[in-house]
Parts: sequence; structure tokens; C-alpha cells
Amino acid sequence: MASYNSFKTLPILALALAFCVQGTLGGIACENLNQDSCSFAVSSSGKRCVLEKNVRRSGEEAYTCGTSEIEADKLKDWIETDQCIEACGLDRNALGISSDSLLESPFIQKLCSPLCYDSCPNIVDLYFNLAAGEGVFLPKLCEAQGENGRREMAEIKSSGYVAPAPESGGVLPVTFLNAPAMAPAY
Repeated sequence: MASYNSFKTLPILALALAFCVQGTLGGIACENLNQDSCSFAVSSSGKRCVLEKNVRRSGEEAYTCGTSEIEADKLKDWIETDQCIEACGLDRNALGISSDSLLESPFIQKLCSPLCYDSCPNIVDLYFNLAAGEGVFLPKLCEAQGENGRREMAEIKSSGYVAPAPESGGVLPVTFLNAPAMAPAY
């Protein structure tokens, strides 16, 4: 009977050892991830990993994984699954993190699909926060996909507009002839 009990405790012991080793080694560090697992990963510190392209002096392109300043909500040590990448319409070779994809209807349809929205909390959290940064509530955008999707998209597109400052006596408004600069991708 003693051998039966040791077989029962063996999986528990192995699981405990795995958690201890991961904690000892520090978990996931973005800089240690390769190109195939970097995008949409979250480090052990809770920071999101981002794929970056570096061009060497020789002109050769090299891809590295870096740590962004974007924090994941209640998520650490996470490498996104290929199933979620596919279900949500993402590309693991995407460089940086940007809210620009929120302007693309096919992407929003995949992101809001039950296969993605209900099964991929890491990706939903990321795009929830990106949408919030643009002044859009992601659940409302997903809900409006059928009937008011175009209006919601127009609201996102127009969120970059900044109203002019009120005129004061001695200060004249500045007129720019160039197009406004695009926000940097992280």
C-alpha cells in the first residue's frame, strides 16, 4: 500500500518542484524569448513583451524580443498560444503594439468572436486597454459590430482630433501645414 501512496504524491511533488524551479530561475524574461514566442507574451514582472527589428551596420535585419512599458492586468509568465493568435486574427511576427488594428473591421470581428473574446484573456486584456487609451470601451465596440460598427469605428478614427485652444489676447494660434505625426508603435 505504501507504493500506491507514493504514486499519488509523485505528481503533486513534481508540480511543486516545477513552480519552485520557475520561481528560482525568475520566470519569463522577454529578452530571453525567441521570435516565435515573443509577441503577446508577458514577462514574470507583468510587462508585455514586444518584437523589435534591429538593422545592423551590414544592413542585416535581426529580430529581438524586448520588454515594453505596457503592463498586463493580473497576468505574469505568459506565452500566448498559437490557437489564440489564430482565433484573434493576430500575427506573431508583428512588430510593436499598436491600437491601429482597432480601425480594421475584419480584425475587430475576430477579436470580438466568442473563440477569441471568451477564450483568450491575455489578448482581450491587451486590446481592452489599447481601446481604452483611444477612449473606446471594447465590450461596447464588440456589441456594436453588427448594427453600429461603422459609427463606433468613426468615433475611434476621430479620437485623434484635438480642439483648438481658446484664443487669448496676445497669443496667436499656430497653423501646421504638415500632416499630424503618427503615434509611435510599442
